[in-house]
Amino acid sequence: MQSRWTDDEAAAFVDRYAEQGEDLALRVFSSRLIGRDEDLVLHGGGNTSLKTTVPDLLGDPVEVICVKGSGWDLVDIEPAGLPAVRLEPLRKLRACESMTDEEMVNQVRIQLLNAKAPTPSVETLLHAFLPHRFVDHSHADAILVLTNQPNGEELIREAFGEDIPVLPWIMPGFPLAKAVADAYDANPECEGVVLLKHGLFTFGDDARTSYERMVDLVDKAERFCEERIASKPQMTVATSGGGDAAALAADVLPTIRGALAVPGEDARFTRFVASWRGDDDLVAFSRHADARALLELGPMTPDHVIRTKGSYLVLTEAEARDESAVRARIAAYADEYRAYFEANKHRVTLPPTMLDPHPRVAVVEGAGIFAFGASRKAAAVAGDLAEHTLRSKSRAAALGTYEGLPPSELFDMEYWSLEQAKLGSKAPATLAGRVALLTGGAGAIGYGIAGELLKAGAHVMLTDVDAEGLERAAGLLRKQYGNAALEATTLDVTDTASVDAAFRACVLHFGGLDVLVPNAGIAHVSTLKDMDDDHFRRVVDVNLTGTMTVLRAAARLFEQQGTGGSVVLQASKNVFAPGAQFGAYSASKAGAAQLGKIAALEFAPLGVRVNMINADAVFGDDVPSGLWAEVGPGRMQARGLDPEGLRAYYRDRSLLKVAVTAEHVGRAVVFFASEATPTTGATLPVDAGVAAAFPR
Repeated sequence: MQSRWTDDEAAAFVDRYAEQGEDLALRVFSSRLIGRDEDLVLHGGGNTSLKTTVPDLLGDPVEVICVKGSGWDLVDIEPAGLPAVRLEPLRKLRACESMTDEEMVNQVRIQLLNAKAPTPSVETLLHAFLPHRFVDHSHADAILVLTNQPNGEELIREAFGEDIPVLPWIMPGFPLAKAVADAYDANPECEGVVLLKHGLFTFGDDARTSYERMVDLVDKAERFCEERIASKPQMTVATSGGGDAAALAADVLPTIRGALAVPGEDARFTRFVASWRGDDDLVAFSRHADARALLELGPMTPDHVIRTKGSYLVLTEAEARDESAVRARIAAYADEYRAYFEANKHRVTLPPTMLDPHPRVAVVEGAGIFAFGASRKAAAVAGDLAEHTLRSKSRAAALGTYEGLPPSELFDMEYWSLEQAKLGSKAPATLAGRVALLTGGAGAIGYGIAGELLKAGAHVMLTDVDAEGLERAAGLLRKQYGNAALEATTLDVTDTASVDAAFRACVLHFGGLDVLVPNAGIAHVSTLKDMDDDHFRRVVDVNLTGTMTVLRAAARLFEQQGTGGSVVLQASKNVFAPGAQFGAYSASKAGAAQLGKIAALEFAPLGVRVNMINADAVFGDDVPSGLWAEVGPGRMQARGLDPEGLRAYYRDRSLLKVAVTAEHVGRAVVFFASEATPTTGATLPVDAGVAAAFPR
């Protein structure tokens, strides 16, 4: 490991945060340096602090400690993420013999200079009790490899010498704060403190010294590990087999995801999004004969347990391909978790409520890692932690004997009220955990539907045959909703291979499928007398046959998952009220609507609801309508209207005199996809009231 500090970048941070002062600017800079290095911390792990002086409301100087606040990640922390707390009252707390966690948090919060600031780290007192101006804490992989051994303390002393104090595992909180302070007092020349099965603290009187002490000690640990295991076999090195990990992942992921879904009221399920990791070394690990035994042991650090649970589900390829075997293995995992809960629930003061007992990480022979979470972001966090865990456990096993914390200690961490707070208690969004695939995503209606799905919490695979238009729509959506919940891939609904590839991509990106929105459509203006055969076939191929191809592909996934789902077919007002010179479009859309009704009959045994939306006259703004680009000029010419006049014509011909937008259509899709009512086979007009198109 090498220092990432550069004077130029440090100076840039000092300039950027000039109003906050040089020390806090450099504290932000060195914190980000730690956060950028995944071998040091991941996803909110670790914490940093600065002791400084700031003026109070009256202008009098106040000695404070600025320490990482809850909800902030070192990788992108800002000054606001390091709330200032009065230091002297915190230092006096060291005289207490004991303190509950809740009282500790209370004592820290009442000393905040800003009552609205985030709650400081649970290790604030540890930072406060040390005398140094800068303190850094990480969960470095190399430190964990050494300390998760029966002789972890001995290995640390071999790697670092006698100058670095080594403490046994102690739960974060007041006892750990006092223990670290006592260890420093007994070794005032030390540059850091190692906590077995937890991590490393370093400190100094300036930001660079504290950070580079962290880098130096972790580098020594890495070099020590590599020297010890250089000639020993590691589980991440392939010893046999090849195979296509992606193909296997696509085959088995929907089964595993379906088995993990939690049934609720009205046959609706709480679903999880997946994150697949299939790097060669992870696949090699998954094939190793000792993988299951090692992964059933606890995590590298107990901080991971709330994201990944203590042990991982491990499946052979044969088990993963067998739905009954997958469900049996997951049920057995849940039974073991319930037994773990019952055996340890007495360890916490207040009667705990058991968390979901199902696994969050599955390792499948030949496929690698599948991590699951309520969102793609949560799944990615679990996946990142699992990646580092597999690689670190491989090194730990080569070094000696991996030894995690016992289940009782993990329980204390998993059901610790202060750790649970990291997960938050925000109510889930309407479509949280659901995956939607949308065709025709480059057009106005598709763009509007995608936006409403994302707003409702769904994860969206946006597809279209128009690659350029698709990227434009996806770019606009990412600006509004971020990258995590959206993927885009080209899809030609008339090409079975293209359809299969898009659905496979959806599985590999998100784990499966819950909502299908067939929306792709094209139009052609011609009287029947003048209709061209090729033009007619092309419209039918896209609007009708294309609906069949995606319904067929979705049905297979719905059946494999076994958790129901929803199809919301974007038909058209023309299904009930066709227009002259619109024969190809009207007939093909009517056929697609009929396929939707057939799907409602056939998919019902799978618990899948199929409903249709009949929209009319959606022009689009940010993303234009391809259909109106095709038919608009002719309609304007026939009626002697300009573009605005055409919009006004269609608005005013409706009963409500309201312009129909793509967002209106999207909200209708969200309603059906939410499964709020037991409705299937229905048609919902979104046309502001066109009497001729009333469903009959």
